[in-house]
Amino acid sequence: MVFASQRPFLQGVFFVKLSRIAAAVTTAALAPAVLLASPAFADTNQAAGATTNPPAPTAPDREAAEDSDEDQAEQDRKTILAIIADPMASEYMKEAGHKAIADGPAAMRKFIETDQHRIRLDDYRIAIFRLLHSAGPSLEEGINGFMKTDGLTLADLRHFYEVTQHKLRDIDNRVEIARLANTAGPALKEAVKKALLGTPADRIAFLEKGRHIAQAEDDRAELARIDEGWDGPILSEAISKLLNGSPTPAELRHFLEVTQHELRDQDNRVEIAQIIDGGGPELVKAGRAALAGTPADRAAFLLTGQHEARKKDEKAQQEKDKNDGKNDDSSDDKSDDKSDDKGDDKSDGRTDQDGAGAGAGNDDEKNTGTGTGNTAMTPQSGSGTQLASTGAGDTPMIAGGAGAALIGGAGLLLAARMRRQASGN
Repeated sequence: MVFASQRPFLQGVFFVKLSRIAAAVTTAALAPAVLLASPAFADTNQAAGATTNPPAPTAPDREAAEDSDEDQAEQDRKTILAIIADPMASEYMKEAGHKAIADGPAAMRKFIETDQHRIRLDDYRIAIFRLLHSAGPSLEEGINGFMKTDGLTLADLRHFYEVTQHKLRDIDNRVEIARLANTAGPALKEAVKKALLGTPADRIAFLEKGRHIAQAEDDRAELARIDEGWDGPILSEAISKLLNGSPTPAELRHFLEVTQHELRDQDNRVEIAQIIDGGGPELVKAGRAALAGTPADRAAFLLTGQHEARKKDEKAQQEKDKNDGKNDDSSDDKSDDKSDDKGDDKSDGRTDQDGAGAGAGNDDEKNTGTGTGNTAMTPQSGSGTQLASTGAGDTPMIAGGAGAALIGGAGLLLAARMRRQASGN
């Protein structure tokens, strides 16, 4: 129990203890700070740090690194998308780029630094080889020589594709344009001159479009000339219809190269049919053969064939007329022969009879020597006695002489008939 008289003393002791405790606490709190700030403690701390692992990065350091990686990956992705969007990028380049994006940052970095250059080399090689499909002689020779070169770099391939090929192509364009002038009409020849004096771009434009416009002008003039010189109704009507419309250069060219020949052949068919109608055998034969043949056969028939066939028909007709004349002459000769034969028969009979009388007279003359001519007749018995012209006793002898004359005349007629039969056979 503390008395009231003791309270002041105890309060003084308590305050002294509290002051000591506060000083001790203050000293303990300040001691580490003083030690850390001293050089000796600093050296010891550095030595300890050299023998231990570095401290892990703080949370803000890790966030900065992650942000940097994400930014690089996004940049690589955009770079790859630009590469595969290039018109020169092949399907293989596009596939490789999409695959790198899908595989992550490392794959994208490898694609940008290595793969794209290797693939681009192959793409340019393929693109240059494809130029051969539409290349002229100069470009074809240039491609073959260039691709045989060893150690071609991407820059070499790019320069050939973007520069050299166009120079070589312009040489081929000049040659082709000059060749067109050989068969061109007035309008096309004038356009050719302008193109050759112009730029490479002018020559490309001429070959793509200008030549067709100039050719259309010449084609119109040619169609008008054909229409003026052609008599067939089918072709003429078609030309008039075409020129009065609004044909394109391609339509005009197709009509000249194809349609006009088809319509011309139709007109030729009609004309051939009219020619052979009522013609001779050879003309009809040749015309039918032409109608069954080709358009060239029909054109040849109208040009020369019909005239040759007509000459054959005329020659055949002349031969026929000549043969008919010969047949008429032979029939006339036969009729004359028949009349001559009949006259000869009659004359022969008379001559033979006269001869017989003359012979008889001669015999009498020889025998009698009187020279009476045809007034005396020789008897059949040949007795040599002269017959009297009067008296009854002369009758038997006259009858006998007449019988002998009849028999002799019959023999002569028989001989003449046999001769006619022999001549008729």
